[in-house]
Amino acid sequence: MKIIAWVVFIGVLIFAALRILEHISLFLPTRAHQLHPLTYGIPYEELTIKTKDGLNLNAWFLNADAPTAGLVQAAPPLPPMKRLDKNPIVLFFHGNGGNISHRVQKMRYFIQMGASVLIFDYRGYGKSEGRPGELGTYRDGKAAAAEVLLRAGGASDRVFYYGESLGCAIALQTALDIPPRGLILDSAFTSTADMGALVFPWLPSRLLVKNRYDNAEKIGRLTVPLLMLHSPDDDIIPFAMGRSIFEAAPPSKQFIETTGDHNSGFLDSPQWGPSLREFLKENTP
Repeated sequence: MKIIAWVVFIGVLIFAALRILEHISLFLPTRAHQLHPLTYGIPYEELTIKTKDGLNLNAWFLNADAPTAGLVQAAPPLPPMKRLDKNPIVLFFHGNGGNISHRVQKMRYFIQMGASVLIFDYRGYGKSEGRPGELGTYRDGKAAAAEVLLRAGGASDRVFYYGESLGCAIALQTALDIPPRGLILDSAFTSTADMGALVFPWLPSRLLVKNRYDNAEKIGRLTVPLLMLHSPDDDIIPFAMGRSIFEAAPPSKQFIETTGDHNSGFLDSPQWGPSLREFLKENTP
């Protein structure tokens, strides 16, 4: 009986340790803001979004039509880009590390092309309350989508979702719950179970992962136009995962092969900004 008790105790400890390892590997939030849009001369509104379970999420709204909007040409400079005729609104789902302040460089591209942006921090990130988890981040996505619809005057045909890395999973689930005009997935993975098996091949990740974020299983239910971007040089999420999701997606889809690494490749990829602009232009009525 003592041996059985020790085996059970050790098993519980190992299971708890694996749960902790999963959480700290998947969610890498930081609290302090490093930049803000005014760093580059972009006016913005700071707002609070309330989730269904009562948490306050911190968010920024950047209006591309703001009278004083202008881009300060700080390094790295933006490539020339013609503005869109109409003003779509992009709901920005960021990746698993940092917070919204680490995405200002990407926001500059959207503002330059004439798209307004609403970006928010998931629970436990930046100034947002709570602790992150799969179901919680889905609630965050739905709350942010409701807010962006209000900003669009209830017109979902002006709203696009952009997700990067982990944000692809939250953007996809939100698109299934509250469909936008179009969905953009940048460096998407098939599932966190697949990523766990890749990073920790000696662990039974497919059996133990709690936060599964199963994009491969969900993509077939998408009902809106899809743009996917992925670089063969991605050093975190395999290019083959992005292609796999794309092949499983319904029609009305486009895949753009970008260049550069996972986190900063967009700065040097000549396809990144123009492909986003064309997708917004083609799908904004």
